[in-house]
Amino acid sequence: MTDSAKILQPAALDEETTLEDKAAPDEPARKQPVLDEAALDDADLDLSTLEGADAVREHKIERIAHHMRAILTTLGLDLTDHNLRETDRRVARLYLEMFHGLEEGAEPKVTTFPNEEGYSHMVMEKKMPFYSMCSHHLVPFYGHAHVAYIPNDRIIGLSKFARVLEFYAKRPQLQERLTEQVVNYLMEKLEPKGAMVVIEARHLCVEMRGVKKPGALTVTSAIRGIFHQRSVREEFLDLLRKS
Repeated sequence: MTDSAKILQPAALDEETTLEDKAAPDEPARKQPVLDEAALDDADLDLSTLEGADAVREHKIERIAHHMRAILTTLGLDLTDHNLRETDRRVARLYLEMFHGLEEGAEPKVTTFPNEEGYSHMVMEKKMPFYSMCSHHLVPFYGHAHVAYIPNDRIIGLSKFARVLEFYAKRPQLQERLTEQVVNYLMEKLEPKGAMVVIEARHLCVEMRGVKKPGALTVTSAIRGIFHQRSVREEFLDLLRKS
């Protein structure tokens, strides 16, 4: 058994035994902060008492880490193992990054421009990579998005496609909902003649658990406006098939 896989026997997790007691004599345990459970209750949390964004972020990290330590301990893991000592905080920082789209003000500022040239054909950005977390099991799903619209009076900078995709991906998510959110955003901000989004993704909840089908690809699409016309959809798919 490797060091990273140290498991405590159930008998070692009785109420009178602390994790510090399990530390090796020459390797003192990291002192775990003691948190007041009441202070972790959303109803009692007053963010106005925290000074600055860094303080708010640190508070969130400690709250998440607190609960992650409880999960790891319940699983019987030895938190004095050097491979696990900072895992609680590493996971907390990961969650803040992966769920960044939930933060107030995280929505991208998208500037649109007048369509002065009167461009009336398809604008497409394809194979945009993304990573998200399945809201059912909180494990990753990832893949590529293909986004297109046909302008009306306004156009959008091409880099903004990726920003919109990233914003909606960075939260507990469903692929179907992600697809709809991206196309709805374009329709709301641009009021184009139409828009279409196709997302192809692999889901680790399908590959790691349950049916365990590695490599399975889930494809979702959302269609608005003129893309309901068969000829327009076929143009989109033709462009998508080209390397």
